Amino acid sequence: MSELNDVASRSSLTGHEFFMKRALELAKNCSVLTSPNPKVGCVIVKNGQIVGEGFTQPVGGNHAEIEALNDAAGRGESCQGATVYVTLEPCAHFGRTPPCADALIRAGVSQVVVAMEDPNGLVAGKGLEKLRLAGVHVVCGVLAAEAREMNRGFLSRIERGRPWVRMKVAASLDGKTALSNGESQWITSEAAREDGHRWRMRADAVMTGIGTVIKDDPKLNVRLPEVVRQPLRIVVDSQLKTPLDARIIQDGVTWIFSANASPTKIDAMQERGVQVFSAINDTGRVDLAEMMKTLAEKEINEIHVEAGATLNGALIQAGYVDEMLIYLAPCFLGSGKNMLSLNQIDRLADRIAFDFHEIVPIGHDLRILARLTD
Repeated sequence: MSELNDVASRSSLTGHEFFMKRALELAKNCSVLTSPNPKVGCVIVKNGQIVGEGFTQPVGGNHAEIEALNDAAGRGESCQGATVYVTLEPCAHFGRTPPCADALIRAGVSQVVVAMEDPNGLVAGKGLEKLRLAGVHVVCGVLAAEAREMNRGFLSRIERGRPWVRMKVAASLDGKTALSNGESQWITSEAAREDGHRWRMRADAVMTGIGTVIKDDPKLNVRLPEVVRQPLRIVVDSQLKTPLDARIIQDGVTWIFSANASPTKIDAMQERGVQVFSAINDTGRVDLAEMMKTLAEKEINEIHVEAGATLNGALIQAGYVDEMLIYLAPCFLGSGKNMLSLNQIDRLADRIAFDFHEIVPIGHDLRILARLTD
């Protein structure tokens, strides 16, 4: 028995699970530049030994399967009769790259083990069917839950027609984000602020409201030395009040969703490289459902919200916040600013419930990740 299989036999994992876990670890190496494609890892095993590994490259580059095949070739290894472990169904269509299923068939692999089917209508079982028709044995569903966790944004866009939305808040123990006079710098520690930038960096877009733009004039960029891509900035601004010299529309790509904007102001924004989208509801405000639909159509997988109480509350009440990222400082601020503004709730049965997903100390603060209860 190989060394890897020895390890697998001593663990609680089956052989398939052991190698799939390695594929999932590889997927974590995917860059933010991989988006809008999913993060995928691939391992090729022959005679109990890993002969090739790979993960999806930045958009337009090789998928994980091609990287693993190339890795095997670079090692002088044949993939004839090998087993391939991949965290998402191999594609069967020509998109930005050729079909991975065809490449695996040409390589002569005998078995493909996948964590989950790709829900994208262009794939959706077609890759697995192509492999089966070519005589390749297919196993599906190994560590599927872990694979879904890896690509919540991509899956949300494909399955629900909207991005995965995370709302970030820095607050005191009594849930205040600022003093009553508006002072808020800084409630949380430097360590928490740096950690917040890492979460901001992983998103496709950072969203805020016009109130925050006018009050704080934020850049909403990522200020970390290792940043390789600045996320898109999105402003929800029903009257298009964003100042033409606002920092958020400088040095980056910014989209504004508006409901009632003058053509003159739109033209002025466009001259500065800002794209303005019209999305109006019956009350004359930005239609959040239309905005989310548009963002999905633009292939935005994951949105990171850093906004004030009004937009925070609107997104929560509309059901568009999938998870809360709360940095909780060990202090009380008294009659300060609330983290969100909600309509009155008169029955506990109507409360908006979240489940704690993760609680981690960050510096002197706590980072709480809570997800909307299914």
